[in-house]
Amino acid sequence: MHVITGRWQLGLVLALVTALMWGLLPIALKGVLGPMDAVTITWFRFFLSTLLIGTYIQCRGGFPWRKLFDRTMAGRFVVAIVCLLGNFLLYLLGLDYTTASAAQVMIQLAPMLMLVLSLFIFNERFSLGQGFGVVLFLLGLVLFFNLRIPEILAAQGQYVLGVGLIFLAAVVWAAYGIIQKQLQTSLTSMEILWIIFAVGAVTFAPAADFSSFAQLSPFAWGCLLFSGVNTVIAYGTFAYALVHWEASRVSATITLVPVITLCCVQILDWIAPDFLVAEPMNWLSWLGAGLVVLGSMLAALLKGR
Repeated sequence: MHVITGRWQLGLVLALVTALMWGLLPIALKGVLGPMDAVTITWFRFFLSTLLIGTYIQCRGGFPWRKLFDRTMAGRFVVAIVCLLGNFLLYLLGLDYTTASAAQVMIQLAPMLMLVLSLFIFNERFSLGQGFGVVLFLLGLVLFFNLRIPEILAAQGQYVLGVGLIFLAAVVWAAYGIIQKQLQTSLTSMEILWIIFAVGAVTFAPAADFSSFAQLSPFAWGCLLFSGVNTVIAYGTFAYALVHWEASRVSATITLVPVITLCCVQILDWIAPDFLVAEPMNWLSWLGAGLVVLGSMLAALLKGR
């Protein structure tokens, strides 16, 4: 049984770093989308993450290769690889058609879907407080997209396509999260990610447009490098936050991700309005974003006993 160290201050800092990294990620990706396509960006993120995480694992004593020959592990790994690779690509494709703020609010469906799946797969109990959190979350989504409701109901346009792709990204991430729980009985989260990222780098390489690297501006290069390093930092700090602090509290802290994205996008819209398109927001949209965060926190903290 995993026992935390109790150093909650360190756990809080690490969880906040994770939230900051994930909050800034869609903004950085927007800075490189256009001169580079989604497949090539995804390949680069996988490739750089494979190198960095592989170096870390090697310094920690190497990878436990024999554990991969377990038949039950192999089948789960295949599904986990397909799900996480699909999540990365679908999220980036969706981000290309929608705004950074909308993508980050919509992707919060992922942990909610994972929570629901856990009820059926792991027979986890669902408390009344968690149910209230889910209701607040869904209400928050409706309010956040209140200015887009006619467009969404018409089911036409690139924005709706983008939101749909982000929804699919959330679905496959939830499936990955369930499978990762089972894989972590034999491997650490970083070892699991290294295998998946390595397979992703090989899988996406044939479809990547390597000539587009020469067309990137210094700013786009900075965004691309940040998006690659971001993945390692975010998942690394998340894993170590769980060592020092309760998982429910770490998860609750990470629900701040959409708030970080929304605030950063608004600041960028004031400073550099030509950099990206900000989501149209009214007071209902801000209220909705707040309810999404509050609902996610309640669902994470008020677990059934």
